[in-house]
Amino acid sequence: MSVLSGKNILLGVTAGIAAYKTAHLVRLFIKSGAQVKVVMTPASKDFVTPLTLSTLSKNPVYSTFFDKNEDENEEWNSHVDLGLWADYMVIAPATANTLSKMSNGICDNLLLASYLSAKCQVFFAPAMDLDMYQHPATSKSINKLKSFGNIFIPPASGELASGLVGEGRMEEPENIVAFIEKSIIKELPLYGKKVLITAGPTYEAIDPVRFIGNHSSGKMGFELANKAANLGAEVTLITGPSAETISNSLIKRINVVSTEQMYIETHNYFSSVDIAILSAAVSDYKPKEVARNKIKKKSSSISLELVKTKDILASLGKIKKGQVLVGFALETANELENAKAKLKKKNLDFIVLNSLNDEGAGFKKETNKVTIIDKFENISEFSLKSKAEVASDIFNEILNKMYA
Repeated sequence: MSVLSGKNILLGVTAGIAAYKTAHLVRLFIKSGAQVKVVMTPASKDFVTPLTLSTLSKNPVYSTFFDKNEDENEEWNSHVDLGLWADYMVIAPATANTLSKMSNGICDNLLLASYLSAKCQVFFAPAMDLDMYQHPATSKSINKLKSFGNIFIPPASGELASGLVGEGRMEEPENIVAFIEKSIIKELPLYGKKVLITAGPTYEAIDPVRFIGNHSSGKMGFELANKAANLGAEVTLITGPSAETISNSLIKRINVVSTEQMYIETHNYFSSVDIAILSAAVSDYKPKEVARNKIKKKSSSISLELVKTKDILASLGKIKKGQVLVGFALETANELENAKAKLKKKNLDFIVLNSLNDEGAGFKKETNKVTIIDKFENISEFSLKSKAEVASDIFNEILNKMYA
């Protein structure tokens, strides 16, 4: 999942030959999960049709301040509404003419009016011939726009429409999207941080067929991983058997089965991370002996001798050196007292308490109801929410108290 997922992107298209690339650019934005609206300068329609961009964006394309409908009444296209709608505005291609107008506040078309109305981050990708790009007037426009806080996407070098070779080609759509994603990530609060998440159940083998496990789906841990990545972190997700999927490029997924395997993997990564959140529902016990062959049903009962598994959370609490360590406590009785005891015993910075007594909380649910307790025993209670919202609450607590 891209950091652009769910974001509103206003794409401004100006009158350069590179406008033909905007069809692919719109497709890439849509593929990233963004909502896209396109505003064009009137002259840009000579290079790419509004119908193409409207079909790809699944939204009307705007190029004038008003449209005439069938009964000849004029329908106003509000540049203010477009500017406020956008989370990001991208002007690609940005011709020398448009760059000059943007830098000097000239407002003679809908695109420029939308630019001046935008309250969001603006990216611009110039496209022009070599001599135009190298002209001092163009450099002045670009530097002025950068001083306004607009973000410059440098053009590529190569063969230009005139036959000249050099700088001036609009960057390729894939590179524009990657540039924007990287720029956004750099501004996120967890950029440059590494986060370790554990998720799902662990299974302890009885024989080659059977195991001891629990009903954890892993959904809470996966939502935590998604949230950490959306905050800019590089995430390692160590998960037991789970049907949940993940697609964010900032998340590295490591699959394990047993508690021993999860113990080894968490210790492999813990020393290099800044934050570790252990949300996995780890098996507390395992069979002392694992049968090499499937146990046959020969009698009406069977006895298994169980031994404790390694306590992953406690082991990390003993060796942590500056990491923020967060654990989970799923309780059914004396919830608050048990959670506080676990917080201290395992040397945690936070513990997330959820109770099976709360309707809508627990395994295989889309929702959860949690109480977060920090190492100073400050308590924050939250209402029943989706697990995605719970993940946001957990990271808000971490950021507010540990990175204030």
